[in-house]
Amino acid sequence: MNKIYIVEDDRSIRTELAELLNNSGYETECLTDFSDAENSIINARPDLILLDINIPAVNGEMLLRKLRKKTDTPVIMVTSRTSEADEVLSMSYGADDYITKPYNPTILLLRISAVLKRASKANIRTSYRNLTINSAKGSLSDGITETVLTKNEMIIFQLLLDRQGHIVSRNDIMTALWDNEEYINDNALTVNISRLRNKLSDFGYGNAIETRKKQGYILV
Repeated sequence: MNKIYIVEDDRSIRTELAELLNNSGYETECLTDFSDAENSIINARPDLILLDINIPAVNGEMLLRKLRKKTDTPVIMVTSRTSEADEVLSMSYGADDYITKPYNPTILLLRISAVLKRASKANIRTSYRNLTINSAKGSLSDGITETVLTKNEMIIFQLLLDRQGHIVSRNDIMTALWDNEEYINDNALTVNISRLRNKLSDFGYGNAIETRKKQGYILV
């Protein structure tokens, strides 16, 4: 059963949403204390977040921006605002969808279902040697130990894995990182590769990434 976390300060709307979702087969949890919204949401480990823009203590869009630094959990913005600028800003901060109030319950449920299906497809686990790779979570596991990669490390590793046995140029890697929020230059790329190697080394794969001078890197 998918768990949906409701971030809505209007008690009546919050109750209405929870009832609708519970009757539709979802588990729900509601945020009632907005003083530490970010950690409350992270600790709840939901499958999807319904996030209102106008909430106490912190703007919903700013909260979304903070959440995206820690989790890829799908987020649907639910708001009474109708400005296209708000929609564009929310999507640029990492929202998966956007719906305005008053919402049609059937449309909302369809949006939730569609976002969860997309997230499920993205949460495919792949493998490298004896390691299980959870790309959505950004983790590597040998069944005993789990190591979480940074967003940049995961992008680099996935790119090398997709082209395993073939050289991937530094330019290709930096292009893959271009849309990430942290600016990447040549030195930063070298640091990320080094950290990724260290994490693979913890599993006994310290030589997994080979450097080919003037060409790039290859995952063996």
